[in-house]
Amino acid sequence: MRWSVKRIALVTLAVLVAGTAIFGVAKMREIKRAQFVSSMFSGADEVENFRSMNTIFPTRNIARAGETFLFPAGEALTFPSTYDYAGKTLDAATLLSETDTTALVVIHHGKIVSENYWLGTDKDTRTISWSVGKSFISSLVGIAIAEGKIENIDDQIVTYAPELKGTGYDGVTIKQALQMSSGLGWNEDYSDKDSDIARFGRTLAFGGSMVEFAKTLKREKEPGTYNLYNSMDAQVLDLVLKNATGETPSDYLSQKIWSKIGAEHDAYWVLDDSGNELAAGGVNVTARDYAKFGLLYLNEGKWNGVELVPADWVKASHTPDADYLMPGRHENKSETSFGMGYGYLWWIPSAVDGPYSAIGIYNQFIYVDPAHDLVIVKTSANRTYASDTTEASYREGETFALFDAITANLPK
Repeated sequence: MRWSVKRIALVTLAVLVAGTAIFGVAKMREIKRAQFVSSMFSGADEVENFRSMNTIFPTRNIARAGETFLFPAGEALTFPSTYDYAGKTLDAATLLSETDTTALVVIHHGKIVSENYWLGTDKDTRTISWSVGKSFISSLVGIAIAEGKIENIDDQIVTYAPELKGTGYDGVTIKQALQMSSGLGWNEDYSDKDSDIARFGRTLAFGGSMVEFAKTLKREKEPGTYNLYNSMDAQVLDLVLKNATGETPSDYLSQKIWSKIGAEHDAYWVLDDSGNELAAGGVNVTARDYAKFGLLYLNEGKWNGVELVPADWVKASHTPDADYLMPGRHENKSETSFGMGYGYLWWIPSAVDGPYSAIGIYNQFIYVDPAHDLVIVKTSANRTYASDTTEASYREGETFALFDAITANLPK
């Protein structure tokens, strides 16, 4: 078939227009990412960004399946108007407002006793939970061990992630990464634009690989001797899971948990441009579905009597087994723990046999209290979060004090 000069010109023009459009869309997403990362911890309002992360970064779907589970309504909680913290009685509504709370859901005896949404969020809104996603990663590691895909928690990371041989992670075990005790040097100061976590964010924003970033870290302490919160310790477990299971963490989560707990919505996971999940904190879920994950742990890994996460793994996940992991301030624990204990990517606020919590930056929580048969979910976009390195800037201990007041007001 012979093409006329006019037709060739028109086709060429169409290709150029299409190419420009594609380039423009890609460029706009890159610009949006850069704007988002640069605005973090600047005091900017992040509510809209946190519920639309799939417009900023590539993502992978986490599919729900089967019959939807709807929490029944329980006797309504009389929400506390005040709580006690640091020797003062403080106003609960002020804390919720000042931390830009978007959802607060209280589940007692498996029933909703309080559910509130603010700032344009509702029960169908998926929001990013940041480091709460680390606790999802922990559950997947436990399942992979139970299935024999990971032989032992004391195996070295490089056994499953040979890409990290010869790096700071060579010689670090899976358990040590789960317990934030890899010994690698790391600065997780969100208020410092030159910190490792800030560089981590810029790497993600500008299309870099999390695996390549992990290779740059250096050993500072003997693994398994010191607790230092390091988001890269969770991130490298993405590679371990992928290589051990042959599945992405998103697909593995969908198959093993999300398709089995009656989730109301698909979830999604933020990716880097290499297609790796942001294991350090990229899970996006609705508040009720976060509560179902909490309820799964409250029920020792069982859903409707079927074990999804091994019960012994759930127990070990919130039971510190070394001095430097215990609640309280210790010589071999970073001050950035604010005295909380640590398990397998779960925090223990004050007592080994007490409540435990998944915690994310900007004040995200899945709080589990077995003694009171209680799960609390809080999603937020606290614009003043981590404006400095003091506990008052993080407001996590203060939020736990509010949770204590909620617990005291639970229907009998």
